[in-house]
Amino acid sequence: MKHDIAVAELPPAPSSPEEAKAALDKHTVEMVQWHFSEETGSPFWLEKKSTYDFDPLTDVTCFEDLRQFPEFEDEWLRGGPVRRWLPKGLEGKPLYVFETGGTTGIPKSRLVAEDHWIDYEMFSHTLPDEFFPEGADWLMLGPSGPRRLRLAVEHLAQYRGGISFCVDLDPRWVVKLLKAGKVEEAKAYQTHVIDQAYTVLTAGHDIQCMFATPKLLEALAMKLFDEGTSIEEIGIKGIFAGGTEFTPQWYKFCKEELLGPNVYITPTYGNTLMGLACGKPFDPAENYKITYYAPQPRAAVEVVDFDDYNKPVGYGETGRVKLYTLTKELFIPGFMERDEGEREEPCDKYPWDGVSGVRPFHVFAKTTTVGVY
Repeated sequence: MKHDIAVAELPPAPSSPEEAKAALDKHTVEMVQWHFSEETGSPFWLEKKSTYDFDPLTDVTCFEDLRQFPEFEDEWLRGGPVRRWLPKGLEGKPLYVFETGGTTGIPKSRLVAEDHWIDYEMFSHTLPDEFFPEGADWLMLGPSGPRRLRLAVEHLAQYRGGISFCVDLDPRWVVKLLKAGKVEEAKAYQTHVIDQAYTVLTAGHDIQCMFATPKLLEALAMKLFDEGTSIEEIGIKGIFAGGTEFTPQWYKFCKEELLGPNVYITPTYGNTLMGLACGKPFDPAENYKITYYAPQPRAAVEVVDFDDYNKPVGYGETGRVKLYTLTKELFIPGFMERDEGEREEPCDKYPWDGVSGVRPFHVFAKTTTVGVY
């Protein structure tokens, strides 16, 4: 790995569920102390503290104690001033603001200094060097603009010694076209994006790795087939992809029809608040089942009861996805995602709970428009 641009010393990964639980409890307490201390905390959480009937500084002694916090409200992330989220302990650092959503109304935004770099350095250590070679260049085939993904993938490439090539892509425009029933215009925009990617891949560069959403990866593969080549023949060895369209059925189709046996692909589940949850290593015996594990202890995911968001469901049972963000830059004690899935047991590589079958939360599913994802 190329560590000369690394921004964080990553702790050793826990080797058992007990170690993982202890690390999460310790990290939770440290983050609560940071965000609710008068010396280091953010204006938002210092103001909220006065409204609680408990004291976060003394009453949070483990991860489960975060359930004392009232439900985090989605609307708190819409609009400004965005600096209300800046912890005093980070004042003076160069800052980014990243947006998510925003197809209608004010988008949710997140203030960031280095979290997007740290998240992707952690993710880098989960990638097999055989398929993501050190020094290889990357294609970033995903949303650009005010989203963190472009800069995060760019850092991932640089961290591994490579260069990231990017395309212009506005996912909000795609969703607007689809909502207006302008399917042909949306297809034309997708073609415009794929043409950009094809141009980069055929311009004589040595691109061996890429990020793509499932829809765009499929469209790119079809474009290459039409041109008499393929993802493998164009030089791609490793892909990480993410999006709601990454289903077991698509996973099977992708590996068998689009990529072939020599191109590696790993599913991911992430967003601007969490970072990147990794997919459990592929196991043929699991019939393309996709299980995600959050990047603990910096973020954690629970699958909770539809009627009681403080009650995790049993293993194998279905519930709504609840996200906790626990970094020095952002503290979110339980954000109800627009997704549902099944709770999964820890695995060897990630010895903490996971979630499988991630799909739009059934209450919202009929009103959700899926664009490039």
